[in-house]
Amino acid sequence: MENLDRLDLRILSLLQEDAGLSNAEVAEQVGLSSNACWRRVKRLEERGVIEKRVALLNPEKLSLNVTVFVGIRTNEHNDRWLTNFSRGVAAIPEVVEFYRMSGDTDYLLKIVVKDIADYDRVYKKLISVASLHDVSSSFAMERIKTTTALPLY
Repeated sequence: MENLDRLDLRILSLLQEDAGLSNAEVAEQVGLSSNACWRRVKRLEERGVIEKRVALLNPEKLSLNVTVFVGIRTNEHNDRWLTNFSRGVAAIPEVVEFYRMSGDTDYLLKIVVKDIADYDRVYKKLISVASLHDVSSSFAMERIKTTTALPLY
């Protein structure tokens, strides 16, 4: 958050809420001219603060009704294995998030699929990617909170 002033934070907050806002709309809401707002947004993009702008889709409207969190443990802890595993997981489109963890779980994946049979298909792909010690799947029963907005202070 270094070198971000209150106007930058307000711009980021507005764009997190609705990246489809026009520059003129953002400028009006933060009290800047369109040119000044555009320059700030460009600077935030160039610095990598704004990585990209996307449309958020409703998974249920696309019949993607099952979210699975998969914890993976491995006995392999070397660069070659990690590179192979990372490439394999990255090639599975149903894996929407992928983290290397501390603690008992080495890797945590968030997978979004149509149903249990669809997850089984993805699971078979996943276990063929690399040797795994343990794969533990937990199915989300209800989505209580989901957001892409980061807390801006």
